[in-house]
Amino acid sequence: MVSERISPILQGLPAKPGCYLMKDNTGHVIYVGKAIHLRNRVRSYFQASANLGRKSSEMISHVADIEWIVVGSELEALILEMNLIKRHRPKYNVHLKDDKRYPYIKVHWADSFPKVTVTRQVKDDGNRYFGPYTSAWAVHQTLDVLRKIFPFLTCDRVITGEDPRACLYYDIKLCLAPCIGAIDQPNYRAMINDLSRFLRGRTEPIIGRLKEEMARASAELDYERAAALRDHLIAIEKVVEGQKVITQDKIDTDVIAFARDEKDACVQIFFIRGGKLIGREYFVLAGTHQAEDSELVESFVKQFYTEAAQIPRRVLLPTEIEEARIIETWLQSRQDGPKVKLVVPHRGVKKDLVRLATENAVETLSSLRARWEADRSKHVQALAELQEVLDLPNPPNRIECYDISNLQGTAAAGAMVVFSQGAPNKKLYRKYTIKTVSGQDDFASMEELLDRRFRRWQSSNEKAREPGGKLDQAFGLVPDLLIVDGGKGQLGRAAKVLDKYGLVEEVPLVGLAKGHEELYLLGELDPVILPRQSEGIYLLQRIRDEAHRFALKQHRTQRRHTGLASRLDSILGIGPARRKALLRTFGDLEGIRHAGVEELMAIPGVTKSLAERIKAEL
Repeated sequence: MVSERISPILQGLPAKPGCYLMKDNTGHVIYVGKAIHLRNRVRSYFQASANLGRKSSEMISHVADIEWIVVGSELEALILEMNLIKRHRPKYNVHLKDDKRYPYIKVHWADSFPKVTVTRQVKDDGNRYFGPYTSAWAVHQTLDVLRKIFPFLTCDRVITGEDPRACLYYDIKLCLAPCIGAIDQPNYRAMINDLSRFLRGRTEPIIGRLKEEMARASAELDYERAAALRDHLIAIEKVVEGQKVITQDKIDTDVIAFARDEKDACVQIFFIRGGKLIGREYFVLAGTHQAEDSELVESFVKQFYTEAAQIPRRVLLPTEIEEARIIETWLQSRQDGPKVKLVVPHRGVKKDLVRLATENAVETLSSLRARWEADRSKHVQALAELQEVLDLPNPPNRIECYDISNLQGTAAAGAMVVFSQGAPNKKLYRKYTIKTVSGQDDFASMEELLDRRFRRWQSSNEKAREPGGKLDQAFGLVPDLLIVDGGKGQLGRAAKVLDKYGLVEEVPLVGLAKGHEELYLLGELDPVILPRQSEGIYLLQRIRDEAHRFALKQHRTQRRHTGLASRLDSILGIGPARRKALLRTFGDLEGIRHAGVEELMAIPGVTKSLAERIKAEL
């Protein structure tokens, strides 16, 4: 039965292409979909005759509101849908499990003498990107191998070709030293172009060119250069030997397959370039519990190729997907060249490739499952050890740790980190700028930090009791164990705050002293010391180190902002409001320094004379 709230929304849906966002009663987006005809598609979920699967039936039972966005075409709807899923990560959509961006190899082609680095952001900036990869370690391993074949720059020197001497890397043959003119710009860029081709799997043209150059050098009696080219060829051919010839048609192809169990799904993708298998990656998907196989594959294709740096001419799939035609159109729009085809093979070599990728996906998922179970077992053991040694009524499934960071009393910052079930829950981390403490007083800073945290707990619970109120997951719950980084002094200040909010008997509290990981408890004279090789102490070290890292990160951010503010405050006519507006617009001091007078004058309150003064003083 359609609710009174949903009924008028269904009546007002337009008969146009677009995206729809279904929300629960807390306002969270739980599903994002697209449609050529919004009215027909969304209404179909709520018709009495609708034959919905388990997933859709469960989802509809939680829908309290629906929003929609009208676009101009089905292709625009597809692109918008992918962006909305990435932004909201809805519960009932299939999405890549990791929040982080995946690493890429970046060739700085826009530079005169390009370097090769690792990045997690792909930009339309004239540079070349290869990836994504799931492992940053594997990327760095790849670059270590490539650097022996293509000795690219790694330093930050300005290349003039006139430096008096090269660095050590030139001596050990890991750099061609353009800094001293040992290689000129055209030849250096030709090498980097070969590296890019190599990453794309285009090895034959490189090998052919090097053989020609080696023969020419030998004919000219330049035996030293010929020997160097020979060594270069041998290094390349050793790597190429490991690239198995898969297909004879030499069409660039990605092969996608998957394996799944009751909870998770793992997608395996093979990269075939020029007929050779040059690499493979796996990705874990979330939200797959009740998803059909076709939805799983379709969701992965859309999300992976949103981020992928290269699009092949052909993508082999294990099952047909509903939106194949429009996805092909979208993929074609993302690259220049021949049409992209999505193919579900039914026989022959291509079918065997999908089967092979499926077998790899099954093995990968099994390996990941074993690793997850081992990690979970360690977490359970660590929490059980802490429960026993601290005499807690239950395992400390939610642990909060607090740390303070400052430099001789300046830019004092605090951090709250949360571990759930023995693993970091970074969505609940919070950073603090210490506001009421002057000078270096870590005890007072910790008291301020905890007071602000539990004040938020108090207000969150008050709001949750109101009609339609919602409990803040970061602040609305109390921890099963609260850790302050420090000894008895910090423990006393923390107890004072807990007593203020009536929680001193409810929240178990310990002070963790640096060095020997001694645990100080309220009312106990001697500290508790866990066995050196126990899982409990490993968990405490991880929590303490994570709190320290997060607090230090916030402290460094504050120091940087303080430095910017002081430089700007020294300019006559710049007060807090204009300083804030300048930093918000230009980002940092370097951005302000490079801004033109006209750009500075666009900031409210900045006159021409003030803009010229800013330029002169910076």
